Amino acid sequence: MKLTGAQIVAEVLLDHGVDTVFGYPGGAALNIYDELYKYSDRIRHVMTAHEQGASHAADGYARATGRTGVVFSTSGPGATNLVTGIATAYMDSIPMVAITSNVDNSLIGRDAFQEIYIAGITIPITKMNYFVNDVDDLEMTLRNAFRIANSGRKGPVLVDITKDVTAAKTEFTNKPPLPLDPKPSPTKEELVEAVRLINNAEKPVAYIGGGCISSNACEAVNELISRADIPAVHTLMASGIVSYDNELNLGLVGMHGTVAANRAIDQADLIIALGARFSDRVALNTKKWGRRARILQIDIDASEINKNVHIDKCCVGDVKETLERMLEYVDKAQHYEWHERVCGWRTKERVRRTLNHGMDPKEILEAISTMCDDDTIYVTDVGQHQMWAAQYLKFRKPKKFLTSGGLGTMGFGYGAAIGAQMGKPDCRVVHITGDGSFHMNMNEACTAVSENLPVITVIFNNSVLGMVYQWQTIFYGGRYSSTVPHRKTDYVKVAEGFGAHGYRAENIEQLKAAMADAMKQDGPSWIECVIEPEERVLPMIPGGKTVEDIIVE
Repeated sequence: MKLTGAQIVAEVLLDHGVDTVFGYPGGAALNIYDELYKYSDRIRHVMTAHEQGASHAADGYARATGRTGVVFSTSGPGATNLVTGIATAYMDSIPMVAITSNVDNSLIGRDAFQEIYIAGITIPITKMNYFVNDVDDLEMTLRNAFRIANSGRKGPVLVDITKDVTAAKTEFTNKPPLPLDPKPSPTKEELVEAVRLINNAEKPVAYIGGGCISSNACEAVNELISRADIPAVHTLMASGIVSYDNELNLGLVGMHGTVAANRAIDQADLIIALGARFSDRVALNTKKWGRRARILQIDIDASEINKNVHIDKCCVGDVKETLERMLEYVDKAQHYEWHERVCGWRTKERVRRTLNHGMDPKEILEAISTMCDDDTIYVTDVGQHQMWAAQYLKFRKPKKFLTSGGLGTMGFGYGAAIGAQMGKPDCRVVHITGDGSFHMNMNEACTAVSENLPVITVIFNNSVLGMVYQWQTIFYGGRYSSTVPHRKTDYVKVAEGFGAHGYRAENIEQLKAAMADAMKQDGPSWIECVIEPEERVLPMIPGGKTVEDIIVE
């Protein structure tokens, strides 16, 4: 049958099981949006307040569901507004397809109204991008976009389509999705050598990254650490893979990780890196990180091997498939002395709060955890609140902590929370943010209200840009350059102005009452928690330092 380019876009989405998309219309995208109107019984389009919010929503949808997030925009500023969201997904390996519209092919290169070369702009932050100016190329380009986004190390793909292509017609036949690219796989010899290292280790540590979630390797990871009695540390992206109450879980590793996690890495004789990339927030001093250990890395992306830290042995392959093959040969073990030593670090760990007045961030998050069930999805922005959330929320399952790890995108949270709630309507979604991050994209409140989404936003309001303020206090002699904005925002009134429910809490009792009421609401709620600007995220290892330099008070 002959279809227009716009119809082909809709049909390919349906062929890939897409039923929810996010975006914002515009002139160059009118043909596509006209078709979305006609397909509205099968494809739900969520219009956000801003294209950046739409890209974060598609990202959050993908993280929460494991499916491909899809975002639409028009040309020019509509397309460029997607850039931060695409980059966020790229840094955290999230599958996304961004479909942008451009001016007619006859106007390309003439500086036409709202013309932009978005394919060129996004080259460094996509797995692949395409410029489509021939309708005969459109179908396979879109199918390849979904294939590439989900093959190997996942990530975003952009398809830019000229407006005349969306109106032109060509032959089309519905087909199943293209098969994904073959995954790399380690040889038997490499597996045998990796298992030998594990079986011979006396002080092993599993260093778990977000790649374990991408590959659905959580069960295999837990089987490995249980069978071989291996203490585990995790990155931000891997929260919940090992339950917080598992005695082998030492917690977050890196700059704001636990003392026990960082000491275990420092004292280990074997570090098993599983879908983790040794970022500079984990391996703060690459020459001394894991200096006493041999390092075994298992990762699907060969470019990550020996990129940041020297690796002794590697298995390039999907984490789940590789671990399942290895587990046939891993010996059951008990590392009594090592386990006792590690538990000693954890038991003795004491992080002293810097203040004895005002709301305690730890108490806030523990209260929220107590009131919410294990299926609650927590979404954060970036800053102190993000680190506190990673430290104090109690995760028993993966895909319950959505955060911008690699790019560190302030303003990520509200859009991502909307996407997560759309993708998982039966789960409670709690958005943890700071007053600095929240001001960047609080406009997405109108989206949450329009869609009647029961997202609960908890705002840690310290009236400063907390994380930068903390660094200025410790390392810059208290010279608070542009981190005290003197804003007078009344969050309760602003929430009500959007049509949401607003609350203000100055103590834990007020927070609990606000949470209890917010959890009864059908639409979105904001809870402002007033904290002191001098609150600190601790522990903290300064950049370039080691666990020997850790700050705990």
